[in-house]
Amino acid sequence: MFESLTDKLNSVFSKLKSRGKLSEKDIKAGLREIRLALLEADVNYKIVKDFIKSVEVKSLGERVQKSLTPGQQIVKIVNEELVQLMTSDVEEKPLPKNRTSKLLVVGLQGSGKTTACGKLALHYKKNGYEPLLVAADVYRPAAIKQLQTLGKSINIPVYTEDTTKVTKIAKGALKYAAKEFLNLVIFDTAGRLHVDEKMMEEVEDLAKVISPDQILYVADAMTGQDAVNSAKEFNERLDLTGIILTKLDGDTRGGAALSVRAVTGKPIRFVSVGEKLSDLEAFHPDRIASRILGMGDML
Repeated sequence: MFESLTDKLNSVFSKLKSRGKLSEKDIKAGLREIRLALLEADVNYKIVKDFIKSVEVKSLGERVQKSLTPGQQIVKIVNEELVQLMTSDVEEKPLPKNRTSKLLVVGLQGSGKTTACGKLALHYKKNGYEPLLVAADVYRPAAIKQLQTLGKSINIPVYTEDTTKVTKIAKGALKYAAKEFLNLVIFDTAGRLHVDEKMMEEVEDLAKVISPDQILYVADAMTGQDAVNSAKEFNERLDLTGIILTKLDGDTRGGAALSVRAVTGKPIRFVSVGEKLSDLEAFHPDRIASRILGMGDML
């Protein structure tokens, strides 16, 4: 996770920490290297610019200049700024259990949506919900089979219908959930590009029919800015409530994790950190920042 970015940042910090006192020139040279490392990790250019500016202002202040360990103080400042970058002030509203809550999962093809739906279902089941998975990807027969397999493995029902009309499937699923007293319906949708007008209209129509409590965008953390730009476009059409970052267990460059909250204004809710259905964690900005800085989960 973030190996390349971590190595580059640690190289900069080692140089800074090896000096007893840091001049303005030393700090600016270090920040140039950090800037380059972030850009190479595919972090959004404007975000990098603002991030470096903020770190520079704090690094040139008294906190660093008067410290006996100025290099370590800069590491702490970078950590604080990384946490701030990924922290959302949007409070998460728990899904009510006393009625049927609806969760719409959207994203690009190949981002791991179907698996994410299975992971979400297991997560909520462990938290006392009675979920229903809905196969609303009518373009990929393998997706329906995959969802059925996932549902069977965690003993969660999967609703399917032999039709290509996703709104019809949705209405049928909601009726089924009410009849079976299931209080959380998770809709797995087809992967689509934000430039595909017909497909975007389809998911907008689906959202209108089901009035979801949450719309989660699944972003492949390994695709960097592509995932971020697409999330921004989806958000403009659907008003997302949050992001799920998948494939964080791979050799992720870091661009998506560090950019997506700032670009969309929407919080990262979950991260997928492995292939097992139990490998879904709530997103903690401080933990991710510590991992990026190569400090495990603790600074």
